[in-house]
Amino acid sequence: MNNVAEQQNQTNQTVRPERQANRGFVAPPANISGTDNEYILEVEMPGVDKSGIEVTVEGNELTIIGRRRTETPAGELYYSEAPQADFRRAFELGPDVDTGKISAQMDQGILKLRLTKSEKSKPRKIQITG
Repeated sequence: MNNVAEQQNQTNQTVRPERQANRGFVAPPANISGTDNEYILEVEMPGVDKSGIEVTVEGNELTIIGRRRTETPAGELYYSEAPQADFRRAFELGPDVDTGKISAQMDQGILKLRLTKSEKSKPRKIQITG
């Protein structure tokens, strides 16, 4: 993910992963893609119901927090690879993202955010006259 983020930064993409450690949280894997009109951010959050997700934008920072409802298994736990921590990711948004038009949907453990680009940043064709 870090290599992808660095490559995106070099190509002037404007959705960048945070650089700070998430103490007490697990940083879920994320994919960022885009079109001329929007960026698409997909975050894997297994075991998190949509009611346990909080997405906020403050200034140019998009923060995603997912709280997993875990049940204590009956008996003694012998082995576990699933982290018991909640999820947290933060992304720095560039000025070309219209923060008022961000939408989110959760489907089968994947949180999908659509970040619409502002009209000023979208490519447009210039008509030549004369």
